[in-house]
Amino acid sequence: MSAYESLLARLAELGHLGQAAALMGWDHQCHMPPGGALARANAMGAMGKLLHERFTDSETGRLLAAAEAEGAEEGSDKALTLRVVRRDFDRSVKLPTELVATLARETALGHEVWVKARKDNDFAYFTPTLERLLDLSRQVADHLGHNGCRYDALLDQYEPGMTTEQVATVFAEVRDGLLPLMEIIREGEPVDESCLRRHFDEKTQLQFTEYVAKKLGFDFTQGRQDLAVHPFCQSMHRTDVRLTTRVEPNWLPCALMGTIHEAGHGMYEQGFNPDDDDTPLSGATSLGFHESQSRLWENIIGRSRTFWTVFYPGLQRHFPSVLADTDMHQFYRAINRVEPSLIRVEADEVTYCLHIFLRFELEQELIAGTLAVKDLPEAWNSKMQSYLGITPPTDSVGCLQDVHWSGGMFGYFPTYALGTMLSAQLYEKALASEPSIEPGLIRGDYTPLLAWLRENVHRPGRRYLPSELTERICGEPLSAKPLLRYLHSKYREIYFAERRQRRRIL
Repeated sequence: MSAYESLLARLAELGHLGQAAALMGWDHQCHMPPGGALARANAMGAMGKLLHERFTDSETGRLLAAAEAEGAEEGSDKALTLRVVRRDFDRSVKLPTELVATLARETALGHEVWVKARKDNDFAYFTPTLERLLDLSRQVADHLGHNGCRYDALLDQYEPGMTTEQVATVFAEVRDGLLPLMEIIREGEPVDESCLRRHFDEKTQLQFTEYVAKKLGFDFTQGRQDLAVHPFCQSMHRTDVRLTTRVEPNWLPCALMGTIHEAGHGMYEQGFNPDDDDTPLSGATSLGFHESQSRLWENIIGRSRTFWTVFYPGLQRHFPSVLADTDMHQFYRAINRVEPSLIRVEADEVTYCLHIFLRFELEQELIAGTLAVKDLPEAWNSKMQSYLGITPPTDSVGCLQDVHWSGGMFGYFPTYALGTMLSAQLYEKALASEPSIEPGLIRGDYTPLLAWLRENVHRPGRRYLPSELTERICGEPLSAKPLLRYLHSKYREIYFAERRQRRRIL
């Protein structure tokens, strides 16, 4: 057996252990009784320690060096695999095993603290936990190394190759294009969303969301959906992908759009090349690309007129009395209403990125230590007022609303806006490349679009860095322009079409 084959066998075994760790994490948020938090935290800490020790020990390093010495044709799967492993290995060996284990344990405990703090609207209860996690994250950044900006090291874990400065530059372009659009929308025809705030039976909602996810292409023979406080998608393997959603009886988009969003993540996970199973090439190239898939399906498809032309009759059949007085046109406008809101995951397409920008700015200050944790609620509310013109009445719908910081995931939030930008860029390229996509969408056939995404986005897995994959697919770097074109075109039509129609009649 060659050194490369021995390396792959070793990494496959570690991958199987990683699947077990992922399953523990999913169960932690979906089914574990609250009393099991400490035991689960200890177990997850032990698993994190074991995985880190096995991956970073001298044998892995020896096999990797020997495999590299064997040589590989440039651009071959072997060469690309070795590049992925080298990057992972060099980064991981910088982190002390005890730090990795401590972080795994503290984030497991932190989740339970966050759940209670959010439920009780008690930021002070969460404060010591957040301070510990920030300290651990700073240690991670310092061990990984940086050029004076700790946030760069944390961001690189989720979006390889991206820097804080690059993110700030592209975010400024998006912001400068969104704020004028919001002003234009304020002058448009008001949108009534009351049809979305009626009572929708929770069980029926779940039935409809699963029906939609299946029609889009999520394979329930290799996946399932459960409930969670904060919706997420967890993949144990390409053939075992778990979606979660949250149901609000008086707010239909919560579960409906949440499920479509997570199904987008799930279809990405299910779309990796089967030939890459149990190898380092199987997986997402970045969290930004992951988010591009969920945002594409949730918004560009799931909030489109063609989508609801297909699905609205079925929604009315599921809720005949609730939606009897609402036609498809009214519902389409309601599901696309633009209005500054408190909750990120329920934000409309136009204001969503503003929620990310304020988190990006706050995270940098927290990591740098220029913002004390105790002052976070006030800073959060100030930025909400600045960006969106509203102030959260409670911390539960303010700085406690997201699960991420309880998981030590600093540097993760920017990928949501990067993915939103990329979703529009990929969709533009898909329509230009494959003429069967648009006719398919009109008749409710999502196979052509999913097939294009499978071939161009999913199957490459981790072969390329996100910047490389963007260039390979789109022929250009990540750009804000497609997103701004899409939003301006769509929302000018929604908010001004009726006014133009009346003018033509007059």
